[in-house]
Amino acid sequence: MAIGICCVLAAVGCAGSQSPEDVVRAWSKALNTGDNEAAADLFAPGAQIVQGGRTVRLETREDAVSWNASLPCSGRIVDIDTEGGTVTATFLLDDRTTSACDAPGAEATAAFRIEDGKIVLWHQLESEPEATGPAV
Repeated sequence: MAIGICCVLAAVGCAGSQSPEDVVRAWSKALNTGDNEAAADLFAPGAQIVQGGRTVRLETREDAVSWNASLPCSGRIVDIDTEGGTVTATFLLDDRTTSACDAPGAEATAAFRIEDGKIVLWHQLESEPEATGPAV
């Protein structure tokens, strides 16, 4: 009987876990509402951030809160692709409740690696240059 109850509880626990895409959407929602604490809770200790040729590690929750608070833009997800634990999301940037965006209306793309429901890698990808006219 005890084994049966444990199996049921384990199944319920698994059903409540988030998919990698759900984690990215939750991060975006938290960032967009200015909830840096909730955004930070989605990062694993030691998560790696790769942005603009620089790599940093978020060793503590406080590091994750500070890093999320430092992002100047919110972003609405306009494209998302998931392969296993890796999610690539493109965001349409706008102002945050706490700061003016330095590139409102631009798109930014980031790759996320999710393990055990936490972000272990956030990697901002280079944007493709916009076409300036017809190719000849």
